[in-house]
This record gives sequence, C-alpha cells and structure tokens, in this order.
Amino acid sequence: MRLRRRTALFVTFGTAVALALPAGPAAAHPGGHGPGDGPVRVQCTADDTVHVPGAELAVTACLPDVTTAGLLQAPAGQYTDQADWLSLHAPGTANPSGVPGVQVDGYFPDTSSFNTTHGWNHDSQFVLRIPDNWNGGLVVTGAPGNRKQYANDFLISDFVLAQGFAFASTDKGNNGVNFYRDGDQPGDAVAEWHERVTQLAIAAQGALRERFGHAPERTYMAGISNGGYLVRWQLENRPMLYDGGVDWEGTLFTPDGPNLFTYLPTAVRFILGQADAEDMYAAGFARGSEALWPYHQQVYWGLTQKIYRAEFDPAYDPDCPGATAGTTLPEILAPCAHDAAYDAWFADPESEAVHDALARISLTGKIKKPLLTLHGTLDTLLPIGTDSDVYAQMVADEHRSRLHRYYRIEGGNHVDSLVGLDPDTLRPMLPCFRTAFDALTAWVEDRQQPPASTTVPRPAGNGATDPELLNTCSLSAWN
Repeated sequence: MRLRRRTALFVTFGTAVALALPAGPAAAHPGGHGPGDGPVRVQCTADDTVHVPGAELAVTACLPDVTTAGLLQAPAGQYTDQADWLSLHAPGTANPSGVPGVQVDGYFPDTSSFNTTHGWNHDSQFVLRIPDNWNGGLVVTGAPGNRKQYANDFLISDFVLAQGFAFASTDKGNNGVNFYRDGDQPGDAVAEWHERVTQLAIAAQGALRERFGHAPERTYMAGISNGGYLVRWQLENRPMLYDGGVDWEGTLFTPDGPNLFTYLPTAVRFILGQADAEDMYAAGFARGSEALWPYHQQVYWGLTQKIYRAEFDPAYDPDCPGATAGTTLPEILAPCAHDAAYDAWFADPESEAVHDALARISLTGKIKKPLLTLHGTLDTLLPIGTDSDVYAQMVADEHRSRLHRYYRIEGGNHVDSLVGLDPDTLRPMLPCFRTAFDALTAWVEDRQQPPASTTVPRPAGNGATDPELLNTCSLSAWN
C-alpha cells in the first residue's frame, strides 16, 4: 500500500524496479497491522486529548485546517509562527490547504529557556499534527538554522499533511542567536539536537500508536539546512526509527573540514575588505552566485561564523560574541574581526580541542536507510562544493551509494525567498524537495528506483514569477 495520495501538481516518475533495501523498523506493523489495511479516518472533536509520551506539557486542539492557510486564521502565534517560515519560500508558491485534524503543541523536560513561544519560555518545544484522514505514515523534522518548531510549516508540513502523513517538528532543544550558550562543553548544544529529534520521533510514534491502536507503518525524516544535517545524522546513527529521509542542503560537519570553519572566514575577510572575489571562489563560493553576496554579507556570513565558532571554540574570542550575540540587529549580524583569521587557527595543530568538539557531532556517510539529497548549485551559505558534493563522496567511500541519490539543482540557492535577486539565474528549491519526497516514498514503498544522481538543469523562465519553476520540478537530467 502506498501511504500517500499523489497530487496532480507535482511530477511523478520512476520505473518499477526491484531494489534490495534494508527492512523497515521492526515495530512498523505491530499487532498484526500490515500495509494492506489502508488509511485510517478518525475525525477529531473538541474533547480530544492526544497523549505524547515523555512530554511535560501537551495541548491538543481539533482544527478545521492544520495547514498554514488554516492556522493563520487563528490569532497570531496560536498555532504557527509566520515570522519563522515566511522568509524561507518564494512568494507565489502554491501550497495545499483544507486538511482537518489535530494539532498538539507542547514541550519535553529541559533546563534551557531560549524559546519564548506561547509565553512558555521553555526549550524542547514541539508541534505534532495528525490529519483526520491519516495514511499510516509520519514525517519528523528538526528546525533549520536556529529557528523554532514552526519553521518547516510551509516548506514541509502543508505538503505532507495533504498526503495524509502525520507531521512532527522540534525546536531542537535550543534556538536563536544565543543557542551556543546551552550546555557546559563545546558542542553540547548541537549534540542536544540529536537527542531532541530522537525523542520526538519516538514520542510521535507512541502518540500515534495510542490514538490509532498501531504505530506508523512508515516513518520518514526530512529537513533543510541544519534540519538536513539532522536527517543525515539520524539515518547514520538512529536508522531503526526511520524508513528513509530527504536531506535538503544539509549542513556538513566534519572534524577537520571541509566545514563552516574552512570557508566562512574567507567570507568574513570579504566583508571586512580583506578578500576579493577570487578568494571567495577559491574558498568554494560558486561563480554565478555574486548577486546573492550582498544579502549574505549583511545577514548570514558573519553571524553564522561567530555563533558556531562560539559553540565549538568558546575560548577563541570570548569577548565576541561574548555573553550574547548582540543587543541590536547590526550588532547581532556583524562579524567578529578575529574570525577573519579563524581558518588559519583551525588549521593549526594547537586547535585540536575544536576538532575534538566537532568530532562529537560530525557525519560519517554511513547511512543505513534510503536518503535523497538535494542541494542548489548557487547556495551561498553552504556552498555545494564544500558541502553536499563532499557528503555524497563520503557516502560513496562507505559503500552506501545504493542507498543514496544526490541531485544538484542548477540555480538553486539556500533560501527560496531570494530568487528575486537574480530571477533569470535562480530557481526555487521547494518544488524539487516535493518531487524528492515523492521519489523517496516510491522507492521505499513500491521499490521504484529514483532517478539517478545528477545535476538537474534549470528550465528557462523567470524563477520569481514562472508557475512552472515555482511549483514543479523534475529530478531527471533533462526537462
């Protein structure tokens, strides 16, 4: 049985070919409930209470529409945080709506309090959405960047809910520009991300088991940026929880590089007037991405370098960012001057402690369940040549390529909302994610081979206005 309903909007493809894949989780069909039993309909009521195992707080609401279109009809911030996801997709993108179901908001026990959502001032917040027409599947996500639990609402939640999947997302246990202050040892904050994703996956599976009498038949993981990194890590280290995943431009953490610390210092030097375009190209930034540089210079490069350096190497420059990343927006976004030399320090043998901290949370390429990776060729925060190109090779070096497909999306950048900066060159990534998710479920459930790994050419058209580019994507090497 296919867990999802296909939608006419998106391209479907694939030749039915038997593929030897690892078996699904041992608990995929408990109590004799097999894949032939079909979807389950449980119409929610105002009296419903969904128990989330391990949660310290869980608030249940029966809603007429659990997609963003419906959630925005409630008072601002009650069921979603538009500010957390609005900047991640291209204006004009079409999303499904009209999915009735249950939403559960809550949090797990935690000692940090960066997340102020709902006035709870409590980290490890989560959201769980269960459509009335449940297809027996679950999609788990972690927030991208340093955002919170609602950050994937438009990108992932709407799409999978419309297909009948339950959706669960976590704030990863810490968030915001001061996330690095969580924990006692270098790397503790990022290590907690793994714990919180694992915790939510198990809890969401348990909540669905209690509501329907059986666990999900399939559990997938999906994520973008730091969320994509978590997909990789979970399929390497917690594969028993999942049947597969889609990694959308996941962050590459490795002990010795390439990683953020081997190329972002060049971007800091560029901000400070100490590097030129040729230096940027040599560091890994793609030719053709120049239209994106001013925005990243103002918003991403300096901030990302300093807060992640503070997470893994707090002793390097303790006065910047110091106790907080800043109190005004210019202070928060500004680079630390000493970070211009951080790549030289990272290459020094005396920086061994930083490498050890990174090793705690680094990737290996040893995926154990099917994974589809997509990455834009013009990504200007996580350049493709220093990130997914490298991760794909890591997977190959571990002899796991049979479980992996890698799609280099020509013209894709890190944030779809920026396509207007160069609409004749850039294209949105979201429709390619949707096609990849369909390809993953077809691979796992029907043994349909996904298209071979390839560079996906950009179709002609204006990336900011053309409906074909905004809402469709083929993962084949031709269009």
